Amino acid sequence: MCSTKTLALIDPVRASQEGGALVYAVTSKAQIRKTPEHKHLRGQIVAATTGAIMIATERQHLVVPSGHAIWIPPLQLHAQHTSQVFTGWSAYIAPSEHLPTQVQILPVSGLLREAVLRAASWEADDQLDPARERVLAVIVDEIANSPVQNFVLTMPADRRLLKIARVLTETPGDPRSMQELASWAGIAPRTLTRHFTQETGMSFSDWRQRARLMRAMELLTAGMAVTNIALELGYDSLSAFIAMFRRHFGVPPSKFSAQTEAGEVV
Repeated sequence: MCSTKTLALIDPVRASQEGGALVYAVTSKAQIRKTPEHKHLRGQIVAATTGAIMIATERQHLVVPSGHAIWIPPLQLHAQHTSQVFTGWSAYIAPSEHLPTQVQILPVSGLLREAVLRAASWEADDQLDPARERVLAVIVDEIANSPVQNFVLTMPADRRLLKIARVLTETPGDPRSMQELASWAGIAPRTLTRHFTQETGMSFSDWRQRARLMRAMELLTAGMAVTNIALELGYDSLSAFIAMFRRHFGVPPSKFSAQTEAGEVV
């Protein structure tokens, strides 16, 4: 079993270096990574080859399954941890007007993956020849033109709603009804319903279902059995969980890991 470690993926000085190479890239071996809240001057893209990455920002909770990556813009405050079987890569990129200004989850194209792995094989060096500079430019172009995936939960701002949202992201299988959660947080159910939609862009029930789906992705990529996942997420039957998962992703949970590894999940 892998131990939990707090590790920097790159020298912190390089992560916030204004000059130097356009991109610094590194790879990660299988282990659990846990990084406290931080930010850096360069933008960062982190990809999962196996396992999954969980990212938290001030207002979002995101899950990055294998075959996908997350783009974190410069100076974006974030924390992250990974599943036990995580392997992947990361690249730190100098600020550019061509890159997204918001956190985004992206499918990893073969070209992006190979360009980053090529760059990660080089020794850290700011004096790059034109051929290497072109490889780094490909990385930037691929990030700038990648389609966006929707494995995101927007967190509400109201402290009472945030209290509920946090407990449901930590324990998506919480059996309490919306009315019970409202009473626990000290808010009227009708107020909860109205404000939750206003602050997150989703109804409470849809938000709660997405929280369960995102935890399911995390557990599937960690290798947990589908039956155990269904129980952990509070489903009364395995068939109900499978039907919900298939309705959202178009495939049963048993096929999800293979498709995310191929970058096919939409």
